[in-house]
Amino acid sequence: MVVFYDEIPESLVEWIKKQRMFWVATAPMNVHGHVNLSPKGGENTFHVVDSRKVYYEDLTGSGVETISHLRENGRITILFSAFDGPPRIVRLWGIGTVCEYGTPEYSTLIPQATRQPGSRAAIVIDVFKVSSSCGFAVPLYNFVAHRTRLHRFSDGRERVDRAHALPADSEDVDAKQINVPPNSLREYWLKNNMSSLDGLPGLLTAPDAIARIVPRNNFQKTPMLTLHDTSRTSNKDGHGIVQHPEKVFVLGFFLGAFTVITITRILGKLELPFSL
Repeated sequence: MVVFYDEIPESLVEWIKKQRMFWVATAPMNVHGHVNLSPKGGENTFHVVDSRKVYYEDLTGSGVETISHLRENGRITILFSAFDGPPRIVRLWGIGTVCEYGTPEYSTLIPQATRQPGSRAAIVIDVFKVSSSCGFAVPLYNFVAHRTRLHRFSDGRERVDRAHALPADSEDVDAKQINVPPNSLREYWLKNNMSSLDGLPGLLTAPDAIARIVPRNNFQKTPMLTLHDTSRTSNKDGHGIVQHPEKVFVLGFFLGAFTVITITRILGKLELPFSL
């Protein structure tokens, strides 16, 4: 049964913080426009300020629908769904504001020490309605790991931006007149994030800002795969940690080969009418 609230109840705040992904829904005012629904993931991207305000770190994507729709009408819905434990669906309805990379508002919410690769905006949502419902039809899933491919893609492009950033004393230089470095994040934004599918404005200032403000991020390039293997050492969430799974595979291969060879030799010595 669904329950509605005028703000996020304290009983849901901690649950929301533990979710590893969420969905964002927006739409343009044009009845023929494209309604957008985007899945979002990554560690520490969603933040609860208080019972009526939340924000998330918006990472670079192939499109810019959410930002464009918010610029036009501000309407946004966030959805969380439980994939383990008791079933639950939580929706946050609100009015969204875009704080682009390079603005004071962005820097306040996402300092460089915690910024993730490709971070292009902070999406701030003033929540005016919340619902919690059963989610009985949502299947159970085991969490394996957060993907790092997007981080690696953006981190590589940001390295190009860092190498071509304007000097700190070049405030009088118009960034729009500066050549765009190939394979940079700035180039990607200019090609893919300037307008929505319906032609609504997307990024406005971030492409110029990244030419002046050297992009930094907290990306750690050492991979670690998290597996649900309770027979191994577990973290505080009860999820087993397996580092370097390729080594486990190689070890398993040689152990299997050794076992087959040993059994074959034993059967040969017994002179049985069959062998492996």
